[in-house]
Amino acid sequence: MEIKLSDHFSYKRLFRFVLPSIVMMIFTSIYGVVDGLFVSNFVGKTAFAAVNFIMPLLMMLSTIGFMIGVGGSALVAKTLGEGDNERANKYFSLLVYSVIAAGIVISILGEIFIEPIAYSLGARGEMLNNCVLYSRILFISLTMFMLQNVFQSLFVTAEKPKIGLAVTVTAGCINIVMDFLLIGVFNFGIAGAAIATAMSETFGGLFPIIYFSRKNKSHLKLGKTRFMGKVLLKACTNGSSELMTNISMSLVNMLYNIQLMNLAGENGVAAYGVIMYVNFIFIAIFLGYSIGSAPIIGYNYGSQNNKELKNMFNKSLIIITALAVSLTVIAESVSYPLTSSFVGYDKSLFELTHNGFMIFSISYLMCGFNIWGSAFFTALGNGGISAAISFLRSLLFQIVSIFVLPLIFGISGIWMSVVVAESLSLVVTVVFLITQRKKYSYV
Repeated sequence: MEIKLSDHFSYKRLFRFVLPSIVMMIFTSIYGVVDGLFVSNFVGKTAFAAVNFIMPLLMMLSTIGFMIGVGGSALVAKTLGEGDNERANKYFSLLVYSVIAAGIVISILGEIFIEPIAYSLGARGEMLNNCVLYSRILFISLTMFMLQNVFQSLFVTAEKPKIGLAVTVTAGCINIVMDFLLIGVFNFGIAGAAIATAMSETFGGLFPIIYFSRKNKSHLKLGKTRFMGKVLLKACTNGSSELMTNISMSLVNMLYNIQLMNLAGENGVAAYGVIMYVNFIFIAIFLGYSIGSAPIIGYNYGSQNNKELKNMFNKSLIIITALAVSLTVIAESVSYPLTSSFVGYDKSLFELTHNGFMIFSISYLMCGFNIWGSAFFTALGNGGISAAISFLRSLLFQIVSIFVLPLIFGISGIWMSVVVAESLSLVVTVVFLITQRKKYSYV
């Protein structure tokens, strides 16, 4: 039986509805991890360091997709909740076409300026060549990657999370198979990794376009629309927290790389790369739940169903608490074999990475509440609070920690930075949830 946004959500129904989004985000993370495994073990740590050195920039340039996807999804869900399907479809089409236009412009500029940008960030010699080669291939598929990010949210709003999951799983399988063939069999090196990723992103962005362009069983269909500056601005404002989160994460990752280059050289960048790959899998669960539950919150806020809004708020807090404890325990338990699978061939690099991840994984106790809290306010249409949580969590608190803690604790201070930043952010999130409870009637 198909689950509707207007349904009452028990734990079982809520779990069934958000599960595709969780699995979708996990798969998205896993095929990124597979890239890292193949590059590290088949191409070497210099190429692996290069991928991780330039990846924050590529992710930062693709953030428009996250912003419009999440912010626009909340807007479309609210409009559906108000009963205006025609207007919701016009909004939906506007969002998709806007992302395509933005993606093309960014891709062209990226192809032109990537070499001087990589050089200015500190890449030299072979690492610089690898950064430029990898990036130029991925700029070809950047628009499709941005669309894939948009549709991760919009498939849920369209009440078709299983199709979104199927698209992501298929894209992930394409990436894994092509990594094996292009890197493991045909020895295409770092170019093979980029081509494999580009192929998976192209499928992930193109299939949803085809699906929503034709007659389908969802509420949404691509069609004629017009430019609505206020609507686009509202979607961007509402999704500004996601924009801020992704840009901040990319900038912070660059700062991590710069600090680690100074403290531990190429090994430091490689170690941080491993931790980030593994980290993606763990936070994907929090992100998946937040993406999957946000349209329910937006719909019930739009229909003024306060009872169901309270139900979602209470259940979400319990679920996030259970996940936070479970994932922290799991991360600490599997840190050794996960680290070994990436860099077991280099003893000093392995020890640096393993020790770092043991400290870093403590952050899972806090980060889920901050991720969900930001998404919760986005779904309520309060992009300001959502952006404030994201700005403090992913930028300000981390930047201060990155520069201060290494002065006291050395390289261990680098790994402690995220723990301190998430702890401070949790205080902010709790304050906002308490002070806004009467305005939105979720308590």
